[in-house]
Amino acid sequence: MNTSLRVNEVARHFNINANTVRHYVRIGLLNPPKDDSGYHRFNATQQQRLGFILNARELGFTLEDIQQLLLDAEQGESPCPHAREMIELRLQQAKEKLASLAALVERMEQATSAWKNIPDCEPCGEHICHLIEGHHHGA
Repeated sequence: MNTSLRVNEVARHFNINANTVRHYVRIGLLNPPKDDSGYHRFNATQQQRLGFILNARELGFTLEDIQQLLLDAEQGESPCPHAREMIELRLQQAKEKLASLAALVERMEQATSAWKNIPDCEPCGEHICHLIEGHHHGA
């Protein structure tokens, strides 16, 4: 892409929210120059950088991870070794989150099944919802 785009235009091009682009500018991941009217203009380099950020986010890298990778590249160092380390960590975290979500789904399925034939009750000073209160943490 050879043209310089404003925030809304670059957001539309990448199919993201303009506030996301503004956030990346605010935290320093993007540093587009401003035109005479004070609007940020995203040249080909900034657009390529935004594409990199979006690809990295899609792979599970945090904004802090991306900041480090961009810093490595700006300092003339290959960010690839850090990227390999980071993605292994993010993969492990994703697996842990997935296991936690699987356990949550199981608890929810058990509750759904158990609650099917339990009658409703009115809230009172001692109880809010007996279905939830009857669930024992860690059970």
